[in-house]
Amino acid sequence: MHKIPDSYQFLEQKLGLKSNIPYTKDWSAAADFLEIIIDHCLEARPETIVECSSGLTSLVLARSCQINNQGHLYSLENGEEYADNTRNSLQPYNLSRHASILLAPLTPIAIGQQEYLWYTLESLPDSSIDMLVIDGPPGFIQKHSRYPALPLLFDKLSNHSVIFLDDAARKDEKEIIKKWQTEFPFIKHQYIETERGCSIITIDKPPQE
Repeated sequence: MHKIPDSYQFLEQKLGLKSNIPYTKDWSAAADFLEIIIDHCLEARPETIVECSSGLTSLVLARSCQINNQGHLYSLENGEEYADNTRNSLQPYNLSRHASILLAPLTPIAIGQQEYLWYTLESLPDSSIDMLVIDGPPGFIQKHSRYPALPLLFDKLSNHSVIFLDDAARKDEKEIIKKWQTEFPFIKHQYIETERGCSIITIDKPPQE
């Protein structure tokens, strides 16, 4: 871990996080993205949150649920060491009631004519997802690495679900958004100019026949 930059000091003020914050220079979400998902969680009070990749996002989302006194985070993490580190970072704040760090190795899965490496979902409970945060898998693993999130989890999303895609300023993520908009024409997309770019997607599912 590295020294927390000054831009993250709002975490202590807003969430009361004073120690053992799992910040890493190359992997942690930027402070402005964290503030966006924290504000949404505290305001919308989601019951079920799913995130792709664990770390500092896990801590702030679980802590937000604790402040709300409701909600639970399920974090899909493919690295056993990263999963253990995240679990350890939650302990000082007694967040086990509000967070489950699920070891979900990346395995091949076919979507249409394309094969991707993506998280196994066997450990994910069969609950409607109210908030989805996508910050993995890493982009260097494959092209459009985060694309599978929406096709694979769409049927689990609640009608009022909100999706947050980090690193949305990158070429791959911009192309992923276009693919999603083509395949799911009833989603609404908002781009926010953060340090690394943030795409916010809301769901307007058509009524079931």
